[in-house]
Amino acid sequence: MPFGKDGLRTLVPIFFLCMASLVGCMQKEVAPPPEKPVKIALVLGAGAAKGFAHVGVLKVLEANRIPIAMIVGTSAGSFVGSLYAYGFNAFQLHKIALGLEQGDLADFTLPDNGFIKGEKLEAYVNRMLRNTPMEKLRIPFYAVATDIQSGSEMVFGTGNTGSAVRASCSIPGVFAPQLIGGRMYVDGGVVSPVAVDAARRLGADVVIAVDISGNGEGPKPQGTLSTILQAISIMYERISSNQLQRADVVIRPRVGSIGSTDFSKRNEAVLEGERAATAALPAIREALSRR
Repeated sequence: MPFGKDGLRTLVPIFFLCMASLVGCMQKEVAPPPEKPVKIALVLGAGAAKGFAHVGVLKVLEANRIPIAMIVGTSAGSFVGSLYAYGFNAFQLHKIALGLEQGDLADFTLPDNGFIKGEKLEAYVNRMLRNTPMEKLRIPFYAVATDIQSGSEMVFGTGNTGSAVRASCSIPGVFAPQLIGGRMYVDGGVVSPVAVDAARRLGADVVIAVDISGNGEGPKPQGTLSTILQAISIMYERISSNQLQRADVVIRPRVGSIGSTDFSKRNEAVLEGERAATAALPAIREALSRR
């Protein structure tokens, strides 16, 4: 039915009102997607008995509620990291550390590709973790080892936790290599003493690295084992310098005076870890604010 002039006068305002409403709806801002939480990786470096410093670092990070999304550990760092990833809090770790003796971890044997078999270390970790496999730990955990046949880095993230930690801790010439899946593995410190790059590949937004090499410094070695470990500590310091440049924050406990086999100074190492982590808190907060 054709409209008259009066009808058109009525329809025109309605038309423009509808158009204005449509444009208004189109101009409404779409809510941005919720921000993903920053994924913080804690990378715990190699260093034998100096690794007690990692406990002190964890105490400070935990007390200041720094949310750790993953732990990547090499050698001693894998040992401490596995226990924390399982669910022991930092103060429980301190208590465990104070009661730990070399005999709990080292099964010395006649030298045959190593002084220590490593079975005792593996059994200790699995016992403490109640045989929990890596993929079921409370915090995602990765142990770094070295494939001695190819010379490549191996990052274990699934399977037997104790076996992976044993591989990561198998210092060449000290521990017998660990056989996993037909391949032989030794200490991850041979290629990645502080595995920053592995943490990046695993999706870390912010990497907090703990270097316990002691800048290559150490007391006068006493005996063959101490000499080997001191030489390896120097190697750790030289190799790790490259990857540490790609960490957001580097924590360096002053553990140079602590021997690699010296369990008697474990509490001193814990305290040095606390001091270094406390000093690094402003840098950690700044790194998080940038994200």
